Formats: sequence, structure tokens, C-alpha cells
Amino acid sequence: MTILVTRRTLDEIDSHATDSYPRECCGVVVGDAARERVKRIDNIQDRLHAEDPAAHPRDSRTAYFMDPGQLYTALRDAERESSLIRIFYHSHPDHGAYFSDEDRARAMAWEEPAYPGACYLVVSVVRGRVADRLAVRWDSDRREFVPADLAVA
Repeated sequence: MTILVTRRTLDEIDSHATDSYPRECCGVVVGDAARERVKRIDNIQDRLHAEDPAAHPRDSRTAYFMDPGQLYTALRDAERESSLIRIFYHSHPDHGAYFSDEDRARAMAWEEPAYPGACYLVVSVVRGRVADRLAVRWDSDRREFVPADLAVA
């Protein structure tokens, strides 16, 4: 399966990732290929870590947690507009683009993908520059997330 995004969308995601460096960024892409919009969502991992380092041992240099209120607003607005949640994205500062076990766990709900039609994009940012990207999608036959091609329109 190929994930099609506009150049503008990919540039906005890359900009968010490099602007956030050396912290992880996170967000969603909503709409269809003709009217997609990037919604930046605050990474509140630093706040969670400061409030309870035992429960949240990592800070935003190696983890992200989407602000629940902002995520809810983005999802609610998409539903009101009858838009699709196309992509969830986040960055990996000074690490490769890979879909970790934690990423998989966050994408799941009760052993099923929370958003089966959505894809996930991980952007590797090394020394402040985008180094690589990995897109994955849910494969219902294999019951796992698999790499997907990312095509720019």
C-alpha cells in the first residue's frame, strides 16, 4: 500500500520535527489527499516526567505523549467535518525511523488498531535535519503494522 501525501503536508511535518528538535514532536494529518491538514499537537512528555518521574521515566528527547485536549479537539473537528484521520506522526531525535513496541501499543485498543485506516509516520531527525522517514499501516491479514511506501504528490 502506498500512502500519498502532498509536498506541503510532508514539508509541514518535517518542519514540525526540525522545529521541535532535540525534542520529539507529534501530530495528526486529517482530511483527504486533496484537502489534508497537519494538526500539530503539543508533546506533554516533559510535564508528565516532571510531575511523576517514576511513572514517566523518559522526557521528550526520547518519548512523546500527545496533549489529550488537543488530540480530542483534532479528532472531534475531523469527525464534524466528516474528514479522515489519515496519519499520526512523531519524530525520533538523533535516532532512526522505526516503529517501536511502544508506538504499536499506543496505536492499539483491545488488540485492534484504534484507527485501522490511519497510517503512522516516524521522522528521524539527526543533528536538526530530517534523515529518514518510516510509514507503516495495519495489515489485517498479518495482524501487524507493516512498512508502507510514502509517495509525494
